[in-house]
Amino acid sequence: MKKRCLLIPILITTIILGGCRKSSDQFFSYKDNIISVQTEWGIELSENEFFAENLVKLSDEDYGINDDYVSGEAALLFDITNKEVLYAKNPYEKLYPASLTKLMTALVVLKRGELTDTVTVSYNASHIPVPGAKVCGFEEGDVLTLESLLYCLLVYSGNDAGIAIAEHMSGSEEAFVKLMNQEAQKIGAVHTNFVNSHGLHDDNHYTTAYDMYLIFNELIKYDTFLNIINQNSYKAEYQDRNGNKKTVTFRTTNLYLTDEKTPPENLQIIGGKTGSTSKAGNCLILLSKDGENNQYISLVLKASGSDKLYSDMSNLFLLIK
Repeated sequence: MKKRCLLIPILITTIILGGCRKSSDQFFSYKDNIISVQTEWGIELSENEFFAENLVKLSDEDYGINDDYVSGEAALLFDITNKEVLYAKNPYEKLYPASLTKLMTALVVLKRGELTDTVTVSYNASHIPVPGAKVCGFEEGDVLTLESLLYCLLVYSGNDAGIAIAEHMSGSEEAFVKLMNQEAQKIGAVHTNFVNSHGLHDDNHYTTAYDMYLIFNELIKYDTFLNIINQNSYKAEYQDRNGNKKTVTFRTTNLYLTDEKTPPENLQIIGGKTGSTSKAGNCLILLSKDGENNQYISLVLKASGSDKLYSDMSNLFLLIK
């Protein structure tokens, strides 16, 4: 009886989220038009904070788009004020999130962490063995607040900040990743699997466009998050291992906030998150609003370069009337 109770909420969540999935990569199992999802977390309905009536939901017609309007592999444009789908391309295709992963790291911090905590950077966080990995340059023994690390994570996209956060909150990155996956399940992002807190490539680290919408949509409930993603730079003040004060300014990776890219006149970019690896391509998710305060979430995954990414996003903006 207990197994049946566990299965029912998963079925309900999955069916509400989007019906039958049409990608060749199967996340669902089908039998007599009933969809079930394999999950190791066993989320109880009573634990699940996901309420479908507050989400933009896709119909069969909404996710049939596969055109050249957006060159990226997957894309979404949702009017979250009026709960309308304006565009959807391959929303359930399994893709790599790159540094959009850091959004899930941030959600765990905001739900479970204390931003005033003091964090000491470990050797592991300060020595990432991946050539070219984007880092803030923190050294072993540097001391800063969890809040400061969160800014560095989201504004500058520092991978070392992601590991330092994970180790502080859970003792190890592996333990923190379990929390990431648990929280993803709770909000209905059941087609996502994280293996690290930063997004550097791993074949088993994946998501979908719709799951990234679910994660981002949860984050924008937090004023702290909205303030962070709206910054075009962040000045981090911290101490090194010898107690010396250090100040470093980190510039945002979001080119709309640095005025290197320009949105339409009727649209204000509140903020978002970028991501890029060789396997994930270039990725960007944004929150914006128009002159009537209607809010939009837009997303492009796996564009072939930075110029293509922002061109795709600008094309999506043209759909906002």
